[in-house]
Amino acid sequence: MTAKSIMKFTEETDSNDAATDDKPAIEEVFEQEESALLRYAYGFVKRREVAEEVVQEAFMKLHQLWDEVLRPKSWLYKAVRNIALNQIRKSKRETLSDEVGDDAGDENVMPDNQLNRLEAVSAMRLLMADLGKKDRELVKMKFEDEMSYSVISEKLEMGVGNVGYRLHHVLKGLAEGLKRKGIDGI
Repeated sequence: MTAKSIMKFTEETDSNDAATDDKPAIEEVFEQEESALLRYAYGFVKRREVAEEVVQEAFMKLHQLWDEVLRPKSWLYKAVRNIALNQIRKSKRETLSDEVGDDAGDENVMPDNQLNRLEAVSAMRLLMADLGKKDRELVKMKFEDEMSYSVISEKLEMGVGNVGYRLHHVLKGLAEGLKRKGIDGI
């Protein structure tokens, strides 16, 4: 987002009508607050391009409501926060709809069940990320690649008994982690 794009909007309005004695011009607000608002938005969305879009949308809304907004700086921070949170929700819905897959079209699946399942998937991903590389690989081989214990033992150079023992303890740890997060029986 550039200062030119904001100034273009402001040139279309009469500056005498837009500015009051107590309030700075929108150009001044833009120049003073753009960088800080970009950092603020980035803190929510974690992507520079998205943060720029969020801040641009906030300034466009400010421009539309300029006459009604008494404190532009505080209004902008609230707007950026709300737009960023909406963006996060939107991207989560897109991501979650991809994860739900076949369940999304099933009319018999209750929304609460879908939400519980998605929370469990998210929690499991976090717990899996905390596992050691070898344990993550073991779980992946068994459940994603559907390998037998003997194939896993060959690939990981472990005994078949060790594969079963280690997998049992990893799964037990994951189940306990889910229970600590309040996810049980899914």
